[in-house]
Amino acid sequence: MKFRELRKQVLSEEIVKEILSMIESGEIGPGDKLPPERELAATLNVSRPSLREALRALAIMNVIEIAQGDGIYVTTLEPELLTQHLEFIFSLEDSTFLQLFEARRIVEAGCAELAAERAQDDDISAIESILVESTDSVDDADRFLQVDIRLHDRIAQIADNPMLSRFMASISRLSRASRSITTDIPGVREQSAQDHRAIVEAIAARNPEAARQAMLQHLRHVEGSLKVVSHAAP
Repeated sequence: MKFRELRKQVLSEEIVKEILSMIESGEIGPGDKLPPERELAATLNVSRPSLREALRALAIMNVIEIAQGDGIYVTTLEPELLTQHLEFIFSLEDSTFLQLFEARRIVEAGCAELAAERAQDDDISAIESILVESTDSVDDADRFLQVDIRLHDRIAQIADNPMLSRFMASISRLSRASRSITTDIPGVREQSAQDHRAIVEAIAARNPEAARQAMLQHLRHVEGSLKVVSHAAP
């Protein structure tokens, strides 16, 4: 791994960006051990206090793990690990939920479209089985939440696109926070169960455009309910 020298008096944010950039480019990978702190500070041409501040930030983000007496390691970088603290962000700002729905409309509508094109008979059987659970769990918010997540994740798997699957893994984790709110809104579970049926039927019919529109309609319904609750909040 080759770190570039940074200018003196660099802000810790720049150190964070440099290390994240190296991870994104593949120069540093999951499980890799970084150089010792003294060596890393010298290589980057930064002070050790600035480096420590940056490393603490990366540790909070679960990008690195600082093992006392052993060294600094890049974590597994699993989406579930990297997004652990983002639910706190959602608890502070309702607009973040709406941005998430915007992302979900783009990604999940595409997943539904591809799923309708690529679904095999066993895939159809699987989502039809989950659909039955969706209908049966309308009166149980916790169970409905889990079934809802399973259905959306299964559709993403049927789409059979590794990049979309990675996006969905992150989105699924992030959306748990919003789903925990929306599933408690009166009428949302009932409407979602109807929407799920429309999505599954479109995929089973191998109708990509209908599947896309059904998913978009579903997400708009849930997003609309969230907006109503947000506006009604004191």
